[in-house]
Amino acid sequence: TAEQLFDATRIDPWFLDQQRLIAEVAEHIRTAPELTADLLRLAKRHGLSDDQIARLRHLSTDVVRGVRWALGVRPVFKTVDTCAAEFAARTPYHYSSYDEETEVAPRTKPAVLILGSGPNRIGQGIEFDYSCVHAALTLSEHGYETVMINCNPETVSTDYDTSDRLYFEPLTLEDVLEVYHAESLAGPVKGVIVQLGGQTPLKLAQALKDAGVPIVGTSPEAIHLAEERGAFGRILAENKLTAPAYGMATSADDALEIAHDIGYPVLVRPSYVLGGRGMEIVYDDDSLVGYIERATHITPNSPVLVDRFLDDAIEIDVDALFDGSELYLGGVMEHIEEAGIHSGDSACSLPPITLGTETVGRIRTATEAIARGVGVRGLINIQFALLGDVLYVLEANPRASRTVPFVSKATDTPLAKAASRIMLGATIAELRADGTLRATGDGTTTLESAPLAVKEAVMPFNRFRTADGAWVDTLLGPEMKSTGEVMGLDLTFGVAFAKSQTASYGDVPTEGSVFVSVANRDKRHAIFPVKRLADLGFKVYATEGTAQVLRRNDVEVTVLRKETQGPGADGTRTVVQAIMDGDISLIFNTPLGVSEGGDPRRDGWQIRSAAILCDVPCVTTVQGLSAAVQGIEALRRGNLTVRPLQEWSADMRRELEASGA
Repeated sequence: TAEQLFDATRIDPWFLDQQRLIAEVAEHIRTAPELTADLLRLAKRHGLSDDQIARLRHLSTDVVRGVRWALGVRPVFKTVDTCAAEFAARTPYHYSSYDEETEVAPRTKPAVLILGSGPNRIGQGIEFDYSCVHAALTLSEHGYETVMINCNPETVSTDYDTSDRLYFEPLTLEDVLEVYHAESLAGPVKGVIVQLGGQTPLKLAQALKDAGVPIVGTSPEAIHLAEERGAFGRILAENKLTAPAYGMATSADDALEIAHDIGYPVLVRPSYVLGGRGMEIVYDDDSLVGYIERATHITPNSPVLVDRFLDDAIEIDVDALFDGSELYLGGVMEHIEEAGIHSGDSACSLPPITLGTETVGRIRTATEAIARGVGVRGLINIQFALLGDVLYVLEANPRASRTVPFVSKATDTPLAKAASRIMLGATIAELRADGTLRATGDGTTTLESAPLAVKEAVMPFNRFRTADGAWVDTLLGPEMKSTGEVMGLDLTFGVAFAKSQTASYGDVPTEGSVFVSVANRDKRHAIFPVKRLADLGFKVYATEGTAQVLRRNDVEVTVLRKETQGPGADGTRTVVQAIMDGDISLIFNTPLGVSEGGDPRRDGWQIRSAAILCDVPCVTTVQGLSAAVQGIEALRRGNLTVRPLQEWSADMRRELEASGA
């Protein structure tokens, strides 16, 4: 009963009553002898989608949609009264209703429909909204009626004055088709942009085209080609480009055979993921079998991918524009953390801090080959890894990436605006001529006045808990955890990195103490940054194994016991006790591997949880520590200045004008 549900859930009885009403309508739909116009209209007025009706009737969604359209049961679109009935509202801000009269005004200009990114969540955030907004603004300026479809009131794209028309609708195939139908009746429609809103609209591309909706820019077939490993692998092979070895497994035995063939460590993940969900790096058979057992949805149609993991490789992100003949390299970003950390969680620098001109040239050649082979028209994001002297292609995404706003601001180039015009037929040469893009060169051109930009991910771990109330682990890996990003700008890396840390987590400490506990595989690389901290006056604490290595390298160390060992008989504290006592200013912890007298995974989690509780900065990669040391040195020199982004942009423009570019 409603009363029992209220006692169990404490949901207001009014809402429970509405849910009961929907359930009653659903039962009526399920048992009715046939789908009539009145029955479908009843279902729609109670919020049932075509997909829900199809499941109730054991039909396909396409059949239900076809019957509904044949019976003339389609929504109309009403206008939100933004003036609260005080005077006539003319804001073209629409919502659907199964009413009788539409309020969509006729028009004469060709319309371009832009699909937004939907609700913000990890893996798909506000960065994609930036690209959608820029597309709406520039296409309006160039003679198109811009129509935004999005359902997130927290975005700029759903501001009433961003686009010429706004439809506040879910980003589902059913709803987008109805908006397209309404706009087709209102006037000519040039096409629909699906490349700018992230993975949500991208997944609708093929179904929209199959329904007769024109998709502008990169075709749905090209989008699928980039995601389909076999076809994409052939493009790489034709252009003599290298990708990490991989295989697809439908069982633990398959996965083990692939792992033994390509060698550990391997990266395992489900076939289709957003934000790296479900990814893990595994180093042995037991870990791999454990992953397969946890991944309960493995089928021949949904295999697990097993990739060779490029340990200690430099990961590189590229954003570029391609018009079918010319490539414009927007920016080449070098990740500070090594490959294996999700690109959305890794800090990165632009321009790259350790890549030479020759490497950037190889990246340019590979990017153009992939863009041409896939058939890109607009933006493409490619992730590379450099291991030794071998450049690997990790993946290509023929869409706007979450780094587009960062690259655009760092290089003073409106990449999303340029991409939207390329999708509608403009060429890079034309965009160079009208000043949208640089007249010569591109985002990799060296400018004395250009800043070194550092992007840092924001991960508010102190707000995240698991279902049982435990802190979410701060250890970075292939599964994305960040909820946003910031950028630091300066002429040198150390200062720019320090600014990015101040913007995301607060200043890194310039004095005090550092606790160090690193996996065996990281000890060699950790010596020099830890020794530098000691030279800067930091007191160094470490667990026994790490302390032995540091002492051999002339670093004075105080040993703390692991949490799983408990306090010593002589009163020696555990790591967590020292953190809770406020004696640790900075933590460096990479808990991978095995050791005697402790459990690195469990010890590491307890250390990082204590760090969250006590608000102590915690670094979990060697590369992150090296960058932090440079930031600490910059802060100690005290030469941080604040400068508006507009001043950096003005300086770059003046230098380009002076050089004739």
